[in-house]
Amino acid sequence: MKRHDVHVGTFMPEGKDRKRPRPMRPARNAEKNWIQNDRLGIEFFQQPVLTVARHSIGLILVRRTAEGVTAGRIVECEAYRGPEDLAAHSARGRRTPRTEVMFGPAGRAYMFLLYGMHWAFNFVVAGEGEPHAVLIRALEPVEGVELMAVRRGLSPTLRTLTNGPGKLCRALRLDGADYGADLTSDAIHVLPGHAGPVGRSPRVNVDYAGSWAERPWRFYERNNPWVSTMPRS
Repeated sequence: MKRHDVHVGTFMPEGKDRKRPRPMRPARNAEKNWIQNDRLGIEFFQQPVLTVARHSIGLILVRRTAEGVTAGRIVECEAYRGPEDLAAHSARGRRTPRTEVMFGPAGRAYMFLLYGMHWAFNFVVAGEGEPHAVLIRALEPVEGVELMAVRRGLSPTLRTLTNGPGKLCRALRLDGADYGADLTSDAIHVLPGHAGPVGRSPRVNVDYAGSWAERPWRFYERNNPWVSTMPRS
């Protein structure tokens, strides 16, 4: 598949159990200069973390490997704003080989292991020296669904295919080798899309962060079945 085969328009999952396609309209702020040649440029990632997180909902995350192209609409993400944010890996300015990429320029991938087992994928955002990141928590599959299913060992029709950070990384084949990867490259990039109503809630599994756990820094598309877990209220 060539670069322009994945574009803003109508995406349809592969396979005989296809759903009715969802029309993908250009993002409401598509006139901004962070969109270049149909994909988001570095300027998008250089914005404040909460801005990037909010506007990530509905965007299309594209992943290209030798096996083919896979892509999904971002339907859930979380903002992390170290060093003051005690839920962030960069809390209190913690700078280690694990977090080093978060202190570098925006527009890079921050990969880390969940529970020492499952990779999680993040956008590094904001300014250099500001260790901020957006964790991508769930995708709605739109391209290469059969390939995702093979990688996950699941039916392509199941919502569990990509409804969690570790699940989507395995489906898109994102892992430690992608640490620091350029998010505007052919291998990994983001396209404009359209989001339905967006909800906010506290982030997931960050109770250790005290009052920071109560910040409504989780964004999700309301009523989308691929969201990992809906808030109680």
